Formats: sequence, C-alpha cells, structure tokens
Amino acid sequence: MNRTALVTGANRGIGKEVCRQLLQQDIRVILTGRDLTAAETAADELSSYGIALPMRLDVADRESIDTCAAELVEQGINVDILINNAAVLFNSDSLEATNEEWEDALVINLHGPIWTCRAFVPAMTKRNWGRVVNVVSGYGLYSQALASSPATYGVTKAALTAFTYKLSHEVPPTVKVNAVGPGWVRTRMGGQNAHRSVEEGAWGIVRAATLPDDGPSGQIFRDDKKLQV
Repeated sequence: MNRTALVTGANRGIGKEVCRQLLQQDIRVILTGRDLTAAETAADELSSYGIALPMRLDVADRESIDTCAAELVEQGINVDILINNAAVLFNSDSLEATNEEWEDALVINLHGPIWTCRAFVPAMTKRNWGRVVNVVSGYGLYSQALASSPATYGVTKAALTAFTYKLSHEVPPTVKVNAVGPGWVRTRMGGQNAHRSVEEGAWGIVRAATLPDDGPSGQIFRDDKKLQV
C-alpha cells in the first residue's frame, strides 16, 4: 500500500531532503511550510522524484494546522506518516533570552508538534497504522549537550522528547512514535561548519518514518542508534 507523509518545515534544509528521500521510496509527500510560495517552489524542485503536494501549514498557527487537515480530508488524503521537523533556534541563555524568544520557541518547537499530532494521529489510530517522527536534538538531551545548549532550543527540544515518549504510550502499537536527533547538520540553522551533510541528517528521520510493523516506539534515535535522555 502506498503511504502519504506530511512534513513540516519542508521547503528547505533537512525537511526538504526528508521529502526527497521519502519520494525515492514511493511515498507521497505533503510538503508544508508557512510560506506557500516557498513550499510550491520546493515541491516543483522535487517533482522528478515523485508526488510532492505543497500546502501551507504554520506550526505556530493552530488554525492553519486545522485548515490543512480539513483540506486533506476534503481531498480524500490520509496522512499515514507525520514528521514534525519545523523548529526555531535562538542563541541565548535562559535569563538572557527575551520573552518573545521563549514564547516563539515554545510555540514552534513544542506546541506545534503537539497540535499537529492532535490533528493527524487520531485518524492513524482509527486506521490502525501510523508513524510519527519528532525531530529533536542532542541539545535537548541530558546525556549530551542540554547543559551547554541555547536555552530556548534545548529546553523545548527536551520537552518534545518527553512528549514523544508520553504519546507513544497512548497510541496502539501499530502507531510508532519516535524522536530523532539528526546531529549537527549543514543547514541554515546548523551553519556550514556542521559535521554532517543534509543527506546524513535526513536518513535517520526517514528510517524512523518507515519502520516495519515490529519496529520500536517511544525511542530516541540518531541514525539507527538509540540515544539516552
């Protein structure tokens, strides 16, 4: 059966590469971004790989999430795979970050993935199959770099990791919910000095999005290796 994946923040960087790799596996992609024109451009660029449908979805705007979900229902499109990739990073410590930075990070990095899961996961449960991948970070893990992280980013990614674990215990085992930390990747967010290519960073996300029915749930991965909180 052909599957359909929805990817947030997919018009560039890791999100766009995730879409490309999914398309290579004959998975239809809903390529979303808060700027519809940018999403349309990215979908056009990936058209040779498969079916990429551009849609506007701003994870900071619950109405845009609900509108996207409703439009997909109207078109008879089921979302089988949800990849919460959109994120924002501010380079400031806990007491230096502005109120606006804290609010934006909480809404985009944490509330957004929660809202998209609320919009799309219940239907996965009803169909008895689904995959959810929340893109997290070593900056959000006690075992790695949380102590030295940019505060708003590290704290919200840590919370997203906790949400991943909690949600995985609330859905049936046929719906796999995992977190993936792609590592330090050469994107606009990661910078050109990052250790990993976009292709390498996306690979582990795609792997988690395409796990077999006996695959794990409630785990944190980098590539195919489990990470500790």
